[in-house]
Amino acid sequence: MNNTSSPPDGPPPLPESQRAGVAPVNRRRWWIHLILVSAYILLVGMMGREHRAARAQVPALSHTPGGLLLVCTIELLIIAVVLGLAVMASRASRDDLLLHWRQGFWPVPLGIGYSVALRFAVGMVMIIAGTALIVTHVMTIQSLREFLTENRPDLEAVVDISALRQNPLYFWLTLTVVSFVVAGLREELWRSAFLAGLRTLWPQHFGSRTGQVAAVAIAAVIFGFAHLGMGLVAVLFAGLLGFGLGLIMVFHRSIWPAVIAHGMFDATSFALLPWAAEKLPVIQRTLGH
Repeated sequence: MNNTSSPPDGPPPLPESQRAGVAPVNRRRWWIHLILVSAYILLVGMMGREHRAARAQVPALSHTPGGLLLVCTIELLIIAVVLGLAVMASRASRDDLLLHWRQGFWPVPLGIGYSVALRFAVGMVMIIAGTALIVTHVMTIQSLREFLTENRPDLEAVVDISALRQNPLYFWLTLTVVSFVVAGLREELWRSAFLAGLRTLWPQHFGSRTGQVAAVAIAAVIFGFAHLGMGLVAVLFAGLLGFGLGLIMVFHRSIWPAVIAHGMFDATSFALLPWAAEKLPVIQRTLGH
């Protein structure tokens, strides 16, 4: 049967370069690789935090389509330089970085389906966590409500919501270039490079399926920290999302279902922002704020 016409029955096997019995790797080169990709995401987190602390009037994605494209270009150039230097140091292969497109057209519908599942799963985890805090009397309903209000994701620090509502070009650039390239592709390339570093330097800990799940969890914590500039709730939300995206990547041995899932997740979120911004005051008044 042609496996491009049916969904995968399970994850493809590990690449030959990652199986037991291969020649020893150059650990010094891979340490450089891991330090570079780790420093990049930590720097992103620190810059986001400083941007929020400064209460900048201009959102990270600017107010205009031209400014948005300029920011996206700079972001892509930075990650290209960092990953380029990391790959030059480690000599990581396409297999190491999970760059192969697998199972024909299936990454597209799988990515769309995963984006829906991730939204549901992350939402359920947040609801369960909030309920547990209330039931165990760690927080009251009022204190939890106040915490969520004070630490809500600072979306205004990232995107101009009024421009999303009023400027069609800004709106569609955000749903396409920002969601699928700057967020989806850029961040999943970072994740694959980070996981490759852990897997290669400590194969006894991160080479197995279970070990790769642990590596995904570590990457998710760092990924969450990178969203500190958007607030504490955004850190928790991004960490959960990053964990789910990492599991998709590990299961399929490819970044592409995760890239599409991430892009769809962000695109639908941005598309709903103008509506949410309009309805939020009504929701707050309903809850008694």
